[in-house]
Amino acid sequence: MSKATRYLLVSLPNSIAPSNDHDEALTALRSAVSTDYGTVYPFKIPEFKIGTLDALVQQADGLARLEGVCEGVVGKVGDSLRTILEGDEDKLAQQKTVNDRPVDQYLKTFQWNRLKYRADRSVGDLMDSLQKEIASIDNDVKSKYSLYNQAKTNLTALERKQTGNLSTKSLTAIVDPSLMIQDSEYLETHLIAVPNQIAKDFLKTYETIAPMVVPRSSTLIDSDGEFSLYAVTTFKKHSQEFIHRSREKRWIPRDFQYKQGGQEAEQKELERVAKDERRLWGEALRLSRTGWGESVMAWIHVLALRVFVETVLRYGLPLEFVCGLVQTSQKLTKKVKYSLDTSYSYLAGNAFGRDKKGRLTKDDSSTASELQAAGQAGDGNEYTAYVCYEFEIV
Repeated sequence: MSKATRYLLVSLPNSIAPSNDHDEALTALRSAVSTDYGTVYPFKIPEFKIGTLDALVQQADGLARLEGVCEGVVGKVGDSLRTILEGDEDKLAQQKTVNDRPVDQYLKTFQWNRLKYRADRSVGDLMDSLQKEIASIDNDVKSKYSLYNQAKTNLTALERKQTGNLSTKSLTAIVDPSLMIQDSEYLETHLIAVPNQIAKDFLKTYETIAPMVVPRSSTLIDSDGEFSLYAVTTFKKHSQEFIHRSREKRWIPRDFQYKQGGQEAEQKELERVAKDERRLWGEALRLSRTGWGESVMAWIHVLALRVFVETVLRYGLPLEFVCGLVQTSQKLTKKVKYSLDTSYSYLAGNAFGRDKKGRLTKDDSSTASELQAAGQAGDGNEYTAYVCYEFEIV
């Protein structure tokens, strides 16, 4: 699915064809767009139950908000998929399908899902169903992704303990328990990770940074490229001051309690968390993949409802209209819309005119009432003489 692909859902009255025939109207729409600018596919929308004019205007506003929610959920689920797949765009493209089909194929062959969204229900009922569905998808994916993220964080922390430097890694396999003073009423052994570049300063000053540090008690246990690990003995009554002063000097006190069999326990914990992380990765991937396809499906059904409602508001009853999906590119979108404006500006009455050179012009002052009547006011869509919604799925 190309990121440059853009779509326009366009609805026009059948009267654009002299015969008032639906198929001839679709042919006229194709001619207006021109194959140089895009490809037009038929987009079938059922006739739904409609209420009063006031209800339709309110539903148009509600559908505009609902479409924004759907687009947002599609984006969030797509971001989750991208993170789960570690930014691999090829794998991401394979996962982004709708009903196991590429998005462009789903759009080109769109059919209203009558099993999920019965066409004999009112527009208001369908809006409620779609709103609940998109909220459920959002919550389910968010919840599973959060569980996976937590498992990944836990695994990263455990792996860091195995592979990090002496300031962070587990000391179970490094520290000989015989170096630690245990069961003493007065004395306590501290493990201090000291940056190698200030190790000499540590050896000169550790005895004096706090009261009652046992002289010459420092013992080098291990070192790596960044830190050296020392054991230092102090009297318990001054342990907290020694730890506090150590941190001030950028030495890192390490917590360590010897436990028999601790190394084996840590390895088992690492294996358990790694297994959980992998299981949740698979579950998050499957749910995000399904959620992305279902949220795209909900979005397109909301768009279909928007087209239907605005078509009624624009063209009135009886419903005699043709709807087409225009597949084009970001670069050619303006040319598609200009071609449509040129062909069908007469549908807007006084809202469009032509300058002295015959170029199409728009009278913004006369479009306000049209926008209000069509339920478009405030939804960010540029006014057109015909029903048109532009979107992009990435």
